[in-house]
Amino acid sequence: MSALVGPSADAARLTVLSGPSGVGKSTVVREIRRHHPEVWLSVSVATRAPRVGERDGVEYFFVSDAEFDRLVADGDLLEWAEFAGNRYGTPRSAVFSRLESQQPVLLEIDLQGARQVRRSMPDALLVFLRPPSWEELVRRLTGRGTEAPEVVERRLRAAREELAAEEEFDVTLVNSSVQDVCGELLAWMMDPNSQDRG
Repeated sequence: MSALVGPSADAARLTVLSGPSGVGKSTVVREIRRHHPEVWLSVSVATRAPRVGERDGVEYFFVSDAEFDRLVADGDLLEWAEFAGNRYGTPRSAVFSRLESQQPVLLEIDLQGARQVRRSMPDALLVFLRPPSWEELVRRLTGRGTEAPEVVERRLRAAREELAAEEEFDVTLVNSSVQDVCGELLAWMMDPNSQDRG
């Protein structure tokens, strides 16, 4: 399949989950995968070095900057973004082959990536995950205790911008309960009647 050809009209629908840092996207995805292994979560390509315990092809496909440049030039990435000096992207062919085989595909990506997917795959379902309140998001980000204050402040600034983009998405889910959000997200992914945006 050519890198620039999209999935056929009868392929499954791609679902994108996005939202500000600290809102709980990874927790929601982990919970869905634990109970619904039929949902395929795309593994991103990353230019950063593996962290302790990470395995190539499981958490990420770890590549060099030169290899990442080649993937971008060849149109092999559905979307990509730079974060904290490293680049991350979604391999296009793996996503399309799963969709063609009618497997539900979920991407957990940032706002920049979600916008790229919307441009290249207008029929994708874009789901925005928002916190119950701004105060709760601040509590989650500052409560981690693993990052310097300036890093937290940078994440909060980015979160304000991301929250302002909520209207660009097809569906908004409020993460006040992981179980509830998982149920709602699965309903949108699996219900053929939700194929029409709106």
